Amino acid sequence: MTARLDVDAVDVGYADLQVLDRVSFALEPGQIGCMLGPSGCGKTTVLRAIAGFEAVWNGRILIDGVEVSSRRVCLPPERRNVGMVFQDFALFPHLRVDDNVRFGLRGWRERSRQARVQEMLAIVGMPAFARAYPHQLSGGQQQRVALARALAPRPDILLLDEPFSSMDVELREQLAREVRNILKQENTTAILVTHDQHEAFAMADTISVMREGRIEQQGTGYDLYHRPVNRFVADFVGQGVIIPATVEDATAVRTDLGLIRGSEPLAAEPGALVDVLIRPDDVLHDDASSDSAIVVEKAFRGADFLYFLRMDSGVEVMCLAPSHHNHKINERIGIRLDVDHLVTFARSEA
Repeated sequence: MTARLDVDAVDVGYADLQVLDRVSFALEPGQIGCMLGPSGCGKTTVLRAIAGFEAVWNGRILIDGVEVSSRRVCLPPERRNVGMVFQDFALFPHLRVDDNVRFGLRGWRERSRQARVQEMLAIVGMPAFARAYPHQLSGGQQQRVALARALAPRPDILLLDEPFSSMDVELREQLAREVRNILKQENTTAILVTHDQHEAFAMADTISVMREGRIEQQGTGYDLYHRPVNRFVADFVGQGVIIPATVEDATAVRTDLGLIRGSEPLAAEPGALVDVLIRPDDVLHDDASSDSAIVVEKAFRGADFLYFLRMDSGVEVMCLAPSHHNHKINERIGIRLDVDHLVTFARSEA
């Protein structure tokens, strides 16, 4: 049965080095969360604390309302009913696929074990490979077997530590979607750790962006992309440029790209100097527009081009355009703004 997870103001460290600083979040039963951030930000330490591999200095961790970690309690990993999928999958090379999945079911009756193994192999689409050895499988197939083995004992919480890091870039997002579907089918509460925003978007219901042991922002992928709370989140989640602006009134700013109006009140007063986040999808290619820019660079992405453009003022922006709009370097093209979410930062913000 799946469980609720609560991580409440958790501090974790090694010797005199603090790694996590008041990390807090909660997952409802069956919800998939993600710890997203650069290397060394503490995201894997969050998993290790939940699993019971690291003691907490302060705060507490609860699984289905039961305190498993705090300053006075540290339930050992084997008593937490937490499953884990590692970066290298950690499959036993000398065991066949079905025996790898069966490994976590010690203590089950043989008939129940066999039924659960068959069920899990069917769920991950691997029944035809039951008698194969890990070395006979592709990386994606090994990942599915590792997931089946972790899910077989029906853990309350499943932890996934960068499980797609060894995959080709093209496969990661596809596998993330597949794993999400499997977790939802099993109604498993899970946490993914990754530095790849596309994996996070494809798999998680809620994402926590981490920096230097702290959670900078929590929310859906949509909110993190369109409503970042600071420059770090804006830069880490998605692409974009920051351009200078002056607050015109309660909902608008004036920039070298013209007046940009949002739907929500700004925190700054009229006349204040701010910076504005402009995403590539905020800039549209429009030959009928009176505004134009020079193509400085471009990147072909299949369905679209990502253009790097320079305005006459020297301000540079990015623009997404359908791939049949194939413009040359140094060509001038018409552009216009279509900003749905006006995101501003104080000019002094680091």
